[in-house]
Amino acid sequence: MIDHGKVEIKLEKVEVAFGRGTVDEHLVLRGIDLEVKKGQRISVIGSNGAGKTTLLNAIAGTVPICAGKIFIGGVDRAAEREWMRARYVGRVRQDPLAGTAGGMSVLDNLALAARKGARRFVPSMTPKLRRELVARVAELGMGLENRLKENVNRLSGGQRQALTLLMAAISKPSVLLLDEHIAALDPRNADIVSALTKRFVSEYDLTSITVTHDMKRALDEGDRLVMMHEGRIIVDLEGAQKADLDVGKLVALFGAARGAAFVQDDALLR
Repeated sequence: MIDHGKVEIKLEKVEVAFGRGTVDEHLVLRGIDLEVKKGQRISVIGSNGAGKTTLLNAIAGTVPICAGKIFIGGVDRAAEREWMRARYVGRVRQDPLAGTAGGMSVLDNLALAARKGARRFVPSMTPKLRRELVARVAELGMGLENRLKENVNRLSGGQRQALTLLMAAISKPSVLLLDEHIAALDPRNADIVSALTKRFVSEYDLTSITVTHDMKRALDEGDRLVMMHEGRIIVDLEGAQKADLDVGKLVALFGAARGAAFVQDDALLR
């Protein structure tokens, strides 16, 4: 049972700078405040360079913040390294090759994911764990249950991304970060992975933040919409405000919110 009143993620005045202390210093996140309740599905959109991926990197611990606080599960995690946050933060990136070990088998990849965060080393896979993993991979509907001993680098992009998504879910994080995770897939596989994402988020009670350039998917699949521009959140909508939007209204809203005409920003029109 999801406690929708509980705050799962909270960012307070978070700043991230690249080239800190040099003449090339660039402030990528500018005082981000964001509060995400447990079980919420947030879609993040914005023009290229708006800071969307950096926002996910800051939450995951991939990049250090230079100011602010990041709370996950009510604890300030800003000082924790990425490997420490991996116990409760799952992630799927745009590149299907990024989330799996290509030189290992499908089953070994799943076993590693299932043991992530375990307090003690388990030297071999138990029969019970193997049965559970085989059942889970069969549910993907991609025939991978018949390819368990094959190396992952022999899978298609869609199969590999579906496997990455399952690996992220079965590691039992509280937060799932999705960075353009279907953008590199063909339309059929994009729809399959999108449906699996919705299912796993619900089944595993995950709080999810999805970065996307697809405005229609952002409107259809998230229950909250965050719009970024130049390192800031300029629009944050949910409920009736979001329900009233379509792509045309969203384009107009983006132009109004950033105080400039919406011109030649093809990335937001895909």
